[in-house]
Amino acid sequence: DNMFRGCDKLTSVSLPRSVTSLGNYAFYCCAGLKSFTIPESVTSIRDFAFSGCRGLTSVTLPDSLTDIGYHTFSDCSGLTSVTIPNSVTIIGSSAFRNCKGLTHITIPTSVTIIEGWAFNECTGLTSVTIPNNVKLIGQSSFHDCTSLISVTIPNSVTTIEYAAFRNSGLTTITIPNSVTDIEDYAFN
Repeated sequence: DNMFRGCDKLTSVSLPRSVTSLGNYAFYCCAGLKSFTIPESVTSIRDFAFSGCRGLTSVTLPDSLTDIGYHTFSDCSGLTSVTIPNSVTIIGSSAFRNCKGLTHITIPTSVTIIEGWAFNECTGLTSVTIPNNVKLIGQSSFHDCTSLISVTIPNSVTTIEYAAFRNSGLTTITIPNSVTDIEDYAFN
């Protein structure tokens, strides 16, 4: 935990293949970090690992990764590109919150849960592809994604939680028959 926390002059890092986990706050607020290669050996990226890395523009996550933790990339305002591998099953709460530079996100078919606030305040996000295995769209997942104009919710989704798309720019939405629970303010 906290291994490079606040090293704002750090611009790039290369980790050995012996690393299997990036701990809590590992690169928290390393504002100068521009690029990062995560070794294929990493299976876990913990909470706030890259939060506040405003200079980070793109990240490719390894095929070994199974979940994206709480606030992992939140407040990475320069982030414009993310490749999420097909090994990820859960996108954690606030994982990409306030990543204003993201314009499109493709969620792989392996993902079954998009936790609350996952993409909250991603104001540059114009499109999102939600795969057919997602069962739950968590609370405020796309809240304040003001540029998001269209989304298709797949037949696998059963629950759209509170304020999931609140204050988004949606002009078109398709809700399938599989949805049994739409909570308050989901699209308000």
